Amino acid sequence: MLFRRSPVPPTRSRQPQPGDRPLAGRRPRPRPPVRRSTRIAGAVAVVVITASGVGHAVVTGLNGAIGRVDAFGGMQNRPGDSKGTNFLLVGTDGRDGLDPAEKKQYHLGGAPCHCTDTIMLVHLSQDRERASVVSIPRDTYVQLPTMGNARPAPGASPAHRSAGGTRMPATHPAKINEAYADGGPKLTVATVEKLTDVHIDHYLEVDFTSFMKTVDVLGGVPVCTRRPLKDSYTGLDLPVGTTVLNGGQALQYVRSRHIDADSDLGRMQRQQRFVAQVIHKITSTGTLTDPLRLEQVASTVLGSVRADKGLDPADLIALARSMKGFSSASSEFATVPLSDLSYNVPGVGSTVKWDVPKANVLWADIRADRPLDAKKPAKAGRSAGSERKAVPVDVAPSQISVEVENASGVNGLGASVQKSLHGTGFATPGLPTTAERHTARTTIAYDPRWDRSARSLAAALPGARLVPAEGQGPVMKVTLGEDDKAPKVLRVALRGAQKPAVTANPAQPADDAAC
Repeated sequence: MLFRRSPVPPTRSRQPQPGDRPLAGRRPRPRPPVRRSTRIAGAVAVVVITASGVGHAVVTGLNGAIGRVDAFGGMQNRPGDSKGTNFLLVGTDGRDGLDPAEKKQYHLGGAPCHCTDTIMLVHLSQDRERASVVSIPRDTYVQLPTMGNARPAPGASPAHRSAGGTRMPATHPAKINEAYADGGPKLTVATVEKLTDVHIDHYLEVDFTSFMKTVDVLGGVPVCTRRPLKDSYTGLDLPVGTTVLNGGQALQYVRSRHIDADSDLGRMQRQQRFVAQVIHKITSTGTLTDPLRLEQVASTVLGSVRADKGLDPADLIALARSMKGFSSASSEFATVPLSDLSYNVPGVGSTVKWDVPKANVLWADIRADRPLDAKKPAKAGRSAGSERKAVPVDVAPSQISVEVENASGVNGLGASVQKSLHGTGFATPGLPTTAERHTARTTIAYDPRWDRSARSLAAALPGARLVPAEGQGPVMKVTLGEDDKAPKVLRVALRGAQKPAVTANPAQPADDAAC
């Protein structure tokens, strides 16, 4: 195992920028200026640092440092309230506050589009015991209101009145990340609500600098990879093994889109993996129980966060408590299902389209406060007894750690198979990955020293070919091929046991088992 620690630069301080101005509709008042650019891990850190009584006191004391935005004022025809609480976490691509040397070092010299670079919807269950995180692709195809006297674009819709007499504005085709540039937090919230029919209760936004400062104040965040990661666009260059990333390197990691064939989808997986690592770092290193350390982290993060006017520390505490122990192995990380990964729109470019029926199921689960990994009811005609039958194996699935790689070309197949393996009892730390090239057949790579574990896993994946891999260690690697577009995962149980044991270690750091 390789460990490399990168130097962590000193904490940055934010200087006023020429473009800083009060929000529309507010009277100017002195307050620390806040940048508009953002990154998700900073927002996640905000909610996690409030997970204890000490955190409550710290965040309450620093509440005035949070920049406030009007994210909901005047909005009409919103979805009805649903069970639980929904947070919209966004990140924009602004570069204010970074000095020229940092921009050059971390490849941030390009002009920003002032649009959302990352969007996540976080659902806190009504019982405050569970949080679900859903990533929304920034290239999602949408129709946005046309501003001013802009000429109609191809695919645009003119202004009209609905059947109920409501005046509907003219719209034009766009990617969802344009909503922030056109109408700020309000239009971003309205667009997400229209797509999902999920009522957004709170809005959180942080910036590039906040993200970098958060990682630095934590002493860096470890990331593990089984293959070198290079992206000439962001400057990312990670060797095999574990590297402790400083703030700038972490920004490169979560921004990289040119590492594998999945582009933005792979980037979203890395963002989710990194979010889990940040949460693990905060909750496992004593930060929550050390008042001085907690205040240092909290003041660093909260100093550049923007949130809706109604968000108070109690909301953050509730969300943080539900996320304590979260990791990338948690099945409560999800991405919106997609039907078209390259839907070309004249004047807009390549967008992605949602798989509407599957997306509707996802959002219905959010609205109904159901876990995203809730077990589906048995199919009609199957008895409860037949559902419980399992293939006997020599090694309990809970003792077998499995890594899933999708080389089938079928979007979402890796997540589906991993969830099924987890459901029958296998430990599935980390998120599924996407292979750079498609392969013809599904395989299970294994170290011959763990051949009994390999055979037990193969019993759950009939048709998969076992491939010895000397020196791989105890982790089994499943590579999904093109031979089976809908592989069936069978239930397995330790020979002689009544039912499969389902145990997983949700607190295990992302990717560690893969290294």
